[in-house]
Amino acid sequence: MSNLLSSVDSRTNLVGRNRLELLLFSLRGQQAYAINVFKVREVLPLPKVTVMPHQHPNIHGVVHLRGMAVPVYDLSRAIGLRPLDINPDSTIIVTEYNSAVQAFVVGSVDRIINMNWEDIKPPPSGSGRHHFLTAITHDEDRIVEIIDVEKVLSEVQPAVTDIPAGVLEEEVLAQASGREILMVDDSLTALAQAKATFESIGIVVHQATDGAKGLERLRAWADAGENVAEKLLMLVTDAEMPVMDGYMLTTEIRRDPQLRDLFIALHTSLSGSFNEAMVKKVGCDAFLSKFHPEDLAKLVQERIRAVADL
Repeated sequence: MSNLLSSVDSRTNLVGRNRLELLLFSLRGQQAYAINVFKVREVLPLPKVTVMPHQHPNIHGVVHLRGMAVPVYDLSRAIGLRPLDINPDSTIIVTEYNSAVQAFVVGSVDRIINMNWEDIKPPPSGSGRHHFLTAITHDEDRIVEIIDVEKVLSEVQPAVTDIPAGVLEEEVLAQASGREILMVDDSLTALAQAKATFESIGIVVHQATDGAKGLERLRAWADAGENVAEKLLMLVTDAEMPVMDGYMLTTEIRRDPQLRDLFIALHTSLSGSFNEAMVKKVGCDAFLSKFHPEDLAKLVQERIRAVADL
């Protein structure tokens, strides 16, 4: 399994080209699921599990990996399917989301596929497990369902959206009301979390669920004669999205004379030095790891100070 995941450095050339790599796996039966390879730290047999008292039903227990206590999710149960038959021969996918490490028990791991974001589509409308999907794609003749891991995690530990007292200065708060932001994210959970934080200080939040829709909204404003860089305090975009990712969105904005001066913040559950390097590569102005309301508030404060000359 160690050969399955090569160095992240070897994959950085995908960034800015609207491409990604997906790790395919199964839960129960033949249905294929996937998550972005960049979020995967390792794939390994299930270590010894410690069951914690009063743990959430979606948590199978805790394992100790390299000095860390890592929660182990039964991913099948977490997305509304029957629990897996977990045993010592089970496989876990260890990931890093929102600056934290977690593991997911899966039925089996298949392989990695290289995809274009244009081939990643929003999930079909409906109920059931579709609530936990962020996108779908195809691998040869089968449908691959891409899990909204942020939603899975929030079911166990809901995000705090309140801004801590004292973070924002009074003169900044007085200037915040009515300012506008465009949020671009395919995760409805992530959109709702950030929207709640921004709206708590009076900011008007426009939303788009992928980079292409975000770019369309920006160009519509520009074509209507609006100065987008002045209209919006900033654009806050996710990295991973169907159709067009945040890196390509940023690249397209910087190429457009009507949009290129817009302040862009990459807001993503992908963490680490890789993302910070890619922010510079594609021309983002800031990088924020999800989900930290205080960091969002501090960035708002910096932007308001800059545009209001405070």
